Amino acid sequence: MKKILIVEDVEFNLDLMIQLLEDDYELVTARDGEQGIEKASSERPDLILMDLSLPVMDGWQATLRIKKDEALSHIPIIGLSAHAMDGDRQKALVCGCDEYLTKPVDDEILYAKLARFLGE
Repeated sequence: MKKILIVEDVEFNLDLMIQLLEDDYELVTARDGEQGIEKASSERPDLILMDLSLPVMDGWQATLRIKKDEALSHIPIIGLSAHAMDGDRQKALVCGCDEYLTKPVDDEILYAKLARFLGE
């Protein structure tokens, strides 16, 4: 079973993601960008769902740090944001996200992206 790290600080959003994915994937969670980096390093997930607005260290910075780490840089990161501002998608891709989705996440689109990055 493929492992996904969900980095999300809002309990409601985290619960939704867990309910959506728990039957098909092994899930690991983190509540801020710093924990996200630590869990990426210790758990070696197959993919990371990274909220970009996080406490302690935001998802933008956490993504940059993960992608700069040679041992972790191969892990696909899908950036998630409730902000659909012009340029956010491009900014996410520039900082290292492999894909960008806005919240609320469309289940079908999410599953299609997961299948693409996880080779399913």
